[in-house]
Amino acid sequence: MARRAFLGALTGALLGAVAARAAYAAFTRRPPVGDVETWARTNHRGEPITLLEGPAFVAGAGAAAAVIPGLTGRARVAALLAAVGAGGLGAYDDLYGATSSKGFKGHLSALAKGEVTSGAVKILGIGATGLAAATAVSRAPLDVAVNGTLIAGSANLANLFDLRPGRAVKVGLLAGAPLLAAALFRGDPVPATLAALPMGAAAALLPEDLGERAMLGDAGANALGALVGLAAAATLGRPGRLAVLGTVVALTAASEKVSFTKVIAGNPVLHRFDMLGRRPMEQAPATR
Repeated sequence: MARRAFLGALTGALLGAVAARAAYAAFTRRPPVGDVETWARTNHRGEPITLLEGPAFVAGAGAAAAVIPGLTGRARVAALLAAVGAGGLGAYDDLYGATSSKGFKGHLSALAKGEVTSGAVKILGIGATGLAAATAVSRAPLDVAVNGTLIAGSANLANLFDLRPGRAVKVGLLAGAPLLAAALFRGDPVPATLAALPMGAAAALLPEDLGERAMLGDAGANALGALVGLAAAATLGRPGRLAVLGTVVALTAASEKVSFTKVIAGNPVLHRFDMLGRRPMEQAPATR
């Protein structure tokens, strides 16, 4: 079983990486919706950047999940629901979202007043797809509720970190690494594959992110978080899942009051990790 788990993880990471890079190359020539300018944005420096990294991650991770050997049918369905569901709703917000309402509180407050924001659609939609993915890999009703909330909450939390180059990808890799290690230690191939697949796809796109040529956007960050949440649901026992869920809820609640960017900048260890691979603020972008 240990050998199968290792091979499953290796195959998942490689397929995810290859598919994500291929999707990015294809989408930069012909985007999935609109033209290249449709996905163009301005980053925190005021420089042009593309959101096509996000659809490339979704397409790459989804394609890998669809064809990778070793996954059970239910795990395959759960991975596709998590990636495509969260990623598709994130892409909708990327393309058509308004910034008048922000955060859970802002979107839900607007909804209470009868205003259906794109963010509210995304919150409710990702909640529904998270529960659907959880139903595919869970049996007891309590586990469906815990796992569904964990998948949806992780999708939202990952998006809160996508404010600086490479940050959301680094957080995804950091969160996925112990899940992958636990699955490999137990010799469990399905959780190992589920953990390695999004890590491979995200790592393959990290150079574009750190180079400030592209960013995950809502599409990629939501999908990455949902897949890491699914890996946690498949790997951890109920106490572990509840602990992770509590952390996700606490960080999401904290984000309504404090700026993650300011917290990271004020902590030397977090700041050094955040800046790893990034260019200093005064440095000009590298030419292709």
